[in-house]
Amino acid sequence: MSTTHVFSRALAVTAAAGLVAGILAAAPAFAADSAAPPSAAAIAAEDKGGAGQGRSVAPSQLAAGTQISRNEVINRAASWVGLGLEYSWDNTYQGYRTDCSGYASMAWHLGTPGLDTTSFVPSGVASWISKAELKPGDALLNDAAGALGHIVIFAGWTDSSQSSYDAYEFTGSGVQHRAIPYPYFSGHGTFKPVRNNSIVDDVTTTGDEPVAGNWDAGNGSPAGNVGVFRPSTGQFHLRMDDGSLKILDWGQAGDIPVSANWDGAGPDNVGVFRPSTGQFHLRMDDGSLKILDWGQAGDLPVAGNWDAGNGSPAGNVGVFRPSTGQFHLRMDDGSLKILDWGQAGDIPVSGNWDGAGPDNVGVFRPSTGQFHLRMDDGSLKILDWGQAGDLPVSANFDGGNGTPAGNIGIWRPSTGQFHLRNDDGSLTVLDWGQPR
Repeated sequence: MSTTHVFSRALAVTAAAGLVAGILAAAPAFAADSAAPPSAAAIAAEDKGGAGQGRSVAPSQLAAGTQISRNEVINRAASWVGLGLEYSWDNTYQGYRTDCSGYASMAWHLGTPGLDTTSFVPSGVASWISKAELKPGDALLNDAAGALGHIVIFAGWTDSSQSSYDAYEFTGSGVQHRAIPYPYFSGHGTFKPVRNNSIVDDVTTTGDEPVAGNWDAGNGSPAGNVGVFRPSTGQFHLRMDDGSLKILDWGQAGDIPVSANWDGAGPDNVGVFRPSTGQFHLRMDDGSLKILDWGQAGDLPVAGNWDAGNGSPAGNVGVFRPSTGQFHLRMDDGSLKILDWGQAGDIPVSGNWDGAGPDNVGVFRPSTGQFHLRMDDGSLKILDWGQAGDLPVSANFDGGNGTPAGNIGIWRPSTGQFHLRNDDGSLTVLDWGQPR
């Protein structure tokens, strides 16, 4: 299971009234005799650094914010992207100033209207940290005053070199989500890592996580089966068709399991999505490792054969981004396909629901116990299966009966049981994994 998340944004270009000097200091210069004015996208690409900011709240209001998780910080930051908000020292949105420090204050859920860049650390709200300590939800801060200061929300490293990072910031051209060279674009002051003192790591379970796939394909079996990933040991415990156990050492605590036919032949295999790096670590049939940079912290992984319509037999990866309700699927040539499907709180699944063509996406909605599956023509198929607390799986569980379509199922952590739905709607229950 997996998907990448790339935002496509239309950014408003504005200057706050009475702040012309501050905006001009940060805005790019364009030739006076241009045939046409620069587009908003062009200005956004060139716009870097702060464009001034309003005064901080009074010292009596500088108490640290409420406890907040890293995923919530990223989701709050993402919620302002694409709204067309105008940069202003004086205006507010949702109670927060619409400038760089007001935006960071909003993402960190601090008091309104927000602090300024000179106040985050002295007030006790935040503390300096090292580059090695950076995690999604932290920030890069230039603590100078006014237009010289700036703050950027850190969302994760773009790759393992840690030379650039995924970030959210509010500049003179609007709220932006983009990659930034570490620690920031040159010529815009000194930026250092900083952490909200009230932030907490997202809860990660050390209990089993379910997977499903055709582990027996090399023996000519067409049916999918189940398994679990055990983070405490970094092992996959896979159930074969005869009920026997196959153990594979792959992954570590904090990883999220995925499975698909990465090689395009033989059995399905396993892999993990590592939120801390935004990387997939895929196991090939010969036991070798393939690493793909795709996704970011907060994303949930999916996997499937998105290219099957082009004759490609190999599975690929993708991510579901709850903050936008979008799947970001990686095609075999490395290109991106975005599908709007689902909402915050949904858990992604993927499978060949139509029984022909490419695999498609879907979500399990714990609040209703329903699967919302996307068919090849974009239509919706809803299946009632499962309940709150269940975790979804999908595979061709009926493959032994010659049916080509994918099926859904759930793993119930409280009992350590899989409840699998067959094509005729009947239930197969399998005891596999350790109850939580």
